[in-house]
Amino acid sequence: MKLLVTRPEPDASRQARDLEGIGLNTVVEPLMDIQFSERENLDLGGVQALIATSRNGLRALERMPELESARALPLIAVGPASAQKARELGFGTVHEGPGTAEGLVAIVQANTSAQQGVVLHLAGASLASDLKGTLEALGYDVQQPVLYRASRSAGLSQPLQAALRSGEIGGVVLMSPRTARIYRELLKKADLMQSVRDVVHYCLSQAVAARLEGGSFENVRVCDRPREDDLLALIARETAD
Repeated sequence: MKLLVTRPEPDASRQARDLEGIGLNTVVEPLMDIQFSERENLDLGGVQALIATSRNGLRALERMPELESARALPLIAVGPASAQKARELGFGTVHEGPGTAEGLVAIVQANTSAQQGVVLHLAGASLASDLKGTLEALGYDVQQPVLYRASRSAGLSQPLQAALRSGEIGGVVLMSPRTARIYRELLKKADLMQSVRDVVHYCLSQAVAARLEGGSFENVRVCDRPREDDLLALIARETAD
């Protein structure tokens, strides 16, 4: 089976290598492009902990002079991938969440106090959930500076369109609700909805799969936990000879 990898770089190429490592062919076509903020500083005054719901927030911090000071703070990561990136950047205290922003709230509450200072979310311009609003309703002071933006692709490339029409693509990997929505919209724009009826869509979570509901998506798979390793394991099981 040939799989389409849709996530932004550099994660797309890394995921493609992981898939090729289990014997699958891949086509890489990111549906979003990440641009980091040009802001020159990050105010860490009064901050008790940082929150990362994406590796891109950490990549943005990596480019900033405050990284060294930030390493002294606890870092609450949405899941294992963000936690690993934080450790690579030198964070000594990393609390790992279950893989969703909703599940992260309990981790924040267990490791911080609403009375002990600001929690700073290393955020992008487009967010899948209102983590800030949820925490503020619990009494937290939340700062959410925009450190990166994800711009969407204007359309599917001609080679990819041809591959989808010919049935060359047997599976699509979708890692976020926004990516799934963009994918669906670009299929419709290219008049390719019927071409993907038999394609297997591997979704990281139910929230991702929900963006495909009501379309020509008859084969949707969702892993038990919203973790990339679990999704890759699901793909490996389903594609094993």
